[in-house]
Amino acid sequence: MSTLVLNNNTDSGEELERPVSVHDRFRLDDRVVVITGASSGLGVAYAKACAGAGADVVVAARRTDRLADTVELVRGAGREGLAVAADVACEADCAAVIDAAMERFGKVDVLINNAGIGDTDPASKLSLETFQGVLNVNLTACFLMAQAAAAVMAPGSSIVNISSVMANTTLQLPTTAYTASKAGLIGLTRSLARQWAKQGIRVNALLPGFFPSELVDPRIAQVLGDRVVMGRLGLPEEVASALVFLASDASSYMTGSELVVDGGLTLA
Repeated sequence: MSTLVLNNNTDSGEELERPVSVHDRFRLDDRVVVITGASSGLGVAYAKACAGAGADVVVAARRTDRLADTVELVRGAGREGLAVAADVACEADCAAVIDAAMERFGKVDVLINNAGIGDTDPASKLSLETFQGVLNVNLTACFLMAQAAAAVMAPGSSIVNISSVMANTTLQLPTTAYTASKAGLIGLTRSLARQWAKQGIRVNALLPGFFPSELVDPRIAQVLGDRVVMGRLGLPEEVASALVFLASDASSYMTGSELVVDGGLTLA
């Protein structure tokens, strides 16, 4: 069984050891989690779940008014929250998010690269501007955020890249740039995991299926819902639980991995 060393501050200066329970391994007590794209959708669910697991949470997005609502959810869970206005497509903004976290909390233990945008034009009509714009947010920004975070992370830290089941399947949807970016994010995850293992930083990818969010058209959601083996779309808290697993010590022997949470969609 794993053990956790505790300094009991006794006169003898001896340290005590106690077993770490399975429950404890899923906790994020007193850790600092940075989440991009946390003004709506699954980003909000991730922030709420991390706070519920004991973490202080730094949330970043362009819409600062909605970030305030996310911070209130974090505080409602009894943890500290910080909102940072940022466009992750801008390199300076990525660095600024980590700087703000360090200034407020003095450390960054977990990074959740969640910000993302999509595209719906057929490839034959997809503009280069749109294609590059999607890659800038969904892929390049994840590299920039990870690079900035890794520079200040201590051993035992975790980076979770939010990819998608669309990295491994098309589902006959014209999402050229989105699919390319999410597939690229898996490659980035593997490369960073290999390079930063010696620093004690784990890097994994979470591949959600379809959940209610601004990126999912309700009409498409209905069609896809009919294809899910479990017969329904997912609930935000269901994928948020998987996110906490990857962020916490419960997944301490995982790096470079892909965790699919899609209700069996890709089995169809």
